[in-house]
Amino acid sequence: MVVIDVTAADEATATLAAAELGRLWRSSGPSAPWHTPGRPGVSVRAYLDLRHRPVAVTDEVHPLPASRRRDRAHGK
Repeated sequence: MVVIDVTAADEATATLAAAELGRLWRSSGPSAPWHTPGRPGVSVRAYLDLRHRPVAVTDEVHPLPASRRRDRAHGK
């Protein structure tokens, strides 16, 4: 299991990048986005399980449902 944090200029790009990594390995999907004061961009986090073979490219990637996301205070 690995944790990735993706930071991009905007929420849509950060979420898409984390979701695309979810196409390669089993993933929690992108977290709720957050902004760290004093740092540019928006970040999302995903948990990837590298022990399982890649999923088929045609499989849909679904982010973690909002009800299962936790707000996080980062950079403090």
